[in-house]
Amino acid sequence: MEIVALIEHDRGEVADVSFQALAFAQSLGATGVHAVVVGPLSAELTAALGANGATSICHIDGDLTADYDPEVWGEALAAATAQVGPQAVVGLATDRSGEVLAHAAAIADAPLAANVTAVSTGSDEWAITRIRWGGALIEQASLKAPVRYLTAAVHVFVPQVGGGTATVNAVTPNVNAVTPNWSATAGRTQIVDRITLASGITLTTAAVVVSGGRGVGSPEGFAKLDELAGLISGAVGCSRVVTNAGWRPHSDQVGQTGKRIAPELYIACGISGATQHWVGMMASKKVLAINTDRDANMVNKADYAVIGDLHEILPAISAEIRRRKS
Repeated sequence: MEIVALIEHDRGEVADVSFQALAFAQSLGATGVHAVVVGPLSAELTAALGANGATSICHIDGDLTADYDPEVWGEALAAATAQVGPQAVVGLATDRSGEVLAHAAAIADAPLAANVTAVSTGSDEWAITRIRWGGALIEQASLKAPVRYLTAAVHVFVPQVGGGTATVNAVTPNVNAVTPNWSATAGRTQIVDRITLASGITLTTAAVVVSGGRGVGSPEGFAKLDELAGLISGAVGCSRVVTNAGWRPHSDQVGQTGKRIAPELYIACGISGATQHWVGMMASKKVLAINTDRDANMVNKADYAVIGDLHEILPAISAEIRRRKS
């Protein structure tokens, strides 16, 4: 089975989740994984794509691809798909990749299945499982088309490179140039400015995330979370109710309408565990819940739980960390 996979990047810098598209393609039983790169392609990226399972690279470059343009990327992906003739085109359910696959699927007049978590390819109609309604609904559906377009839920199909597991296809992929017949409207969208929301350790890169909900009680209450996160080189997150109250900025929100993260440890402080929030952090390797309500959804789903007042527990944890460090 031949599969085309879109590689998400920003001016040559690959996103943290980019290689998950290749892992998704491999999970479908691909015999050939054709990575589509629109814009700059370095020798380092070529090697990394090969190490993560790409058997070939479809490269689209030129003046129109110097920066991100959803219509240009969509047309580029459509051209690569026409050149390869795959059974499926895959990407991630991120804002950027989801937009590009939607453009490419519209050009092909084909259906797009978004936020997929599992696929069975045993028949002409693929059985798929996907997240709907902000995580409140898990849908079982079938997908049948000459070419199937799918985006994978982030942090579900994780590459094994660097994780101690041998890669499936450690090859040096061939690079094939693709030259689309650009439409008259290609290039009409331009990026004119960028704003850096965060640098250093962030929610999406931190190994440990200390997150607070309504139970924190006030904006000042987050000082205890900030203190603990600083001691363990972590990041601070929050639930939607916190941002709605104006206690923390939206950029700190974890959830379906916030950030989706996959830290080694997620410490949920005073968070009830609504489905919308759980969708954003369910890829966490381990979850520690701190809550006064032993029946809270987060407590029931967590790997570990401490039942008590977070305003007493967090300072005690921070004090113990300081003692051990000294």
